[in-house]
Amino acid sequence: MTAQNSATAPQRIAVATPPGTTGGTGTLQAALGVTAFSLTFPATAWGLEGFGPWSLVAVRSVLAALIAGTCLLALRVPLPDRRHVAGLAVVAAGVVVGFPLLTTLALQTSTTAHAAVVVGLLPLTTALFSALRMGTRPSRTFWTAALAGAAAVVAFTVQQSGGALTTADLYLFAALLVCAAGYTEGGRLARVMPGWQVIGWALVLCLPLSVPAAALALSYEPAQLTAHSVAGLLWVAVGSQFLGLVVWYRGMAAIGIPKASQLQLAQPLLTLVWSVLLLGEHLTVAAPLTAAAVLVCIAVTQRARG
Repeated sequence: MTAQNSATAPQRIAVATPPGTTGGTGTLQAALGVTAFSLTFPATAWGLEGFGPWSLVAVRSVLAALIAGTCLLALRVPLPDRRHVAGLAVVAAGVVVGFPLLTTLALQTSTTAHAAVVVGLLPLTTALFSALRMGTRPSRTFWTAALAGAAAVVAFTVQQSGGALTTADLYLFAALLVCAAGYTEGGRLARVMPGWQVIGWALVLCLPLSVPAAALALSYEPAQLTAHSVAGLLWVAVGSQFLGLVVWYRGMAAIGIPKASQLQLAQPLLTLVWSVLLLGEHLTVAAPLTAAAVLVCIAVTQRARG
């Protein structure tokens, strides 16, 4: 669909995939988003070495918003239509503020392995939100594979944490719900505007809140700039908060929210790999078995017809 046709036929935009994006490209973009997200928890752990939880979240939001805002201004992107503002607010509340804040608070007392429970449940929760919000009806095979994959990931991550539930679980489960809502709404909006503009406008929308929040948080939580804390901050701001979401929303728009969300079944395992390499954590022999089970579930959900 050309730009001219887009301007004259808005009723058809809602079902269009991003220009030049095929199913294979969409899957690749969603997978790149998952890879970027898999580094979020280890990077957050690094960031917490020099920043308090509130200052880390606020500063990452400001930095990501400045990058997004600069891109929007440089490309002279027009303001989003009023009918999209409510959806952008949901994305902002869930993906820009809610999930980063709640998981960062959880990671003060939780290991990255335990926090990966959230990511293990996120694909199923996102698919459920999608079914409720957009009326999608995935097949029974899809749901069976999704539930099996989620169960495998949850069992693995709980086993990694010793089977003990912590007070951080309340933060993690709340983060799961708000992030699934933000992903669903972002995936819907990515069908009518480029994915990078979805997260870009959501970040800019938060600036009136994130700038004073960053100033206030830094006054109470003075930062200690180290190589780890700076690297962690930069990754969660640029990689997780902006670039990862750009390709993730484009991927969801191309292949559908339920199928894209199932690629996240691999995210906890990727996170554990990064945790070993970056944080020195140790994996058990259950890791390759769970990885094989997750890959089978992903293959089934990608082939299942909704």
